[in-house]
Amino acid sequence: MLGRCPVCGEWGTYEEEIVETQKSKAERRSLGDSRAQRLQDVVANEEMRIDMHNGELNRVLGGGLVSGSLVLLGGEPGIGKSTLALQVLMQLGERKTFYASGEESVRQLKLRAERLAGNAENLYISSETSLERILDQVKELEPEVVVIDSIQTIGTEAVDATIGSISQVRECAARILEFAKSRNIPFIIIGHINKEGSLAGPKVLEHIVDTVLQFEGDQHNMYRILRAQKNRFGSTSELGIYEMRGDGLREVTNPSELLLSTAREGLSGIAIAAAVEGVRPFLIEVQALVSSAAYGTPQRSSTGFEGRRLNMLLAVLEKRVGFKLLQKDVFLNIAGGLHVQDPAIDLAVIAAVLSSNMDIALDAGTCLCGEVGLAGEIRPVNRIEQRIAEAQKLGFRRILIPADQKIDTTRYTIEVVPVRKVTDAFRLLIKS
Repeated sequence: MLGRCPVCGEWGTYEEEIVETQKSKAERRSLGDSRAQRLQDVVANEEMRIDMHNGELNRVLGGGLVSGSLVLLGGEPGIGKSTLALQVLMQLGERKTFYASGEESVRQLKLRAERLAGNAENLYISSETSLERILDQVKELEPEVVVIDSIQTIGTEAVDATIGSISQVRECAARILEFAKSRNIPFIIIGHINKEGSLAGPKVLEHIVDTVLQFEGDQHNMYRILRAQKNRFGSTSELGIYEMRGDGLREVTNPSELLLSTAREGLSGIAIAAAVEGVRPFLIEVQALVSSAAYGTPQRSSTGFEGRRLNMLLAVLEKRVGFKLLQKDVFLNIAGGLHVQDPAIDLAVIAAVLSSNMDIALDAGTCLCGEVGLAGEIRPVNRIEQRIAEAQKLGFRRILIPADQKIDTTRYTIEVVPVRKVTDAFRLLIKS
């Protein structure tokens, strides 16, 4: 180890360079044909997908796990990422699968698998933190699906850095991607969440992978939400809902029936919204509480709904409807622990706030959908037919929709009421 260069005489000018062997160079294959080709000459076959025997996961992935893809699964500690990954592998009973854990021993994995009570006949497990040894085991076993738990606990000998550091995470993800593409084996890697709520490690990790799945929810609530933040092989607007139980995660195929409370009749501050995530309609319960500000400065708090949008809707109520909420605390909650981004629940949010402010219960048989503009107008929303059909299926008597929606209402047994302004909707709700 030299500190001074014997040629130029300078100090501290030496830099370390990793020299790849012929074997490691051969393993670093191209992700495809690197020659320039005309776009018209490229044959694009439909991607081969693996049925995960899990309807919610298949929906979020876009129809199944694509062969040779790299999926990043992230979530809060203890939310159920490892449980979901292990349970999915055990559901693939006829396929050979491999689960490599850098956090748990094989005995701990065995105990978890026994609790899940699935088919583990073709599931291989390993407790390993070396990426090279993990890939060697994958070459030997030739599994059809591989899970690595987690990417922050895996290290490679090619990088002289601490396991979990930025350089280690980036290099490991890049090598896994090359290995997955060259051997056409799909990998699911689990990632940690930092204190800011984003995926730990470098942001480039999200650019390397093909799909980024976010597993979220309240640890004190039984429901878990699976979202796609990035998906090269499908939509990012789909949503998967699970129920956490003692024997693992159960798919929620009809979330509307579980998310609606049966004891809401006669209670103020509750409105039912017809929401859509991707192509999936479901009804959710919007709860609001409006009270006098006890400490002078009014509070604005929302759970499951964007706080800035709540402030905007409250400003619309102040300006367009004439309700003075400047000296009132406003608390908003989406029941069930969901975080909803659909703007069509704006009308239900405003209705719940006004109901709580006046302490008047809304009709339990009425649901609402519509985006609220700054002028107090109710704007059209997408997939209105699916929303109406879902409300009708669950036995609602009436649904308020934007007046500009052009649909045939004669084919529905539910009463469809078009409304143009927030004031018009509130008059109808108060009369009922």
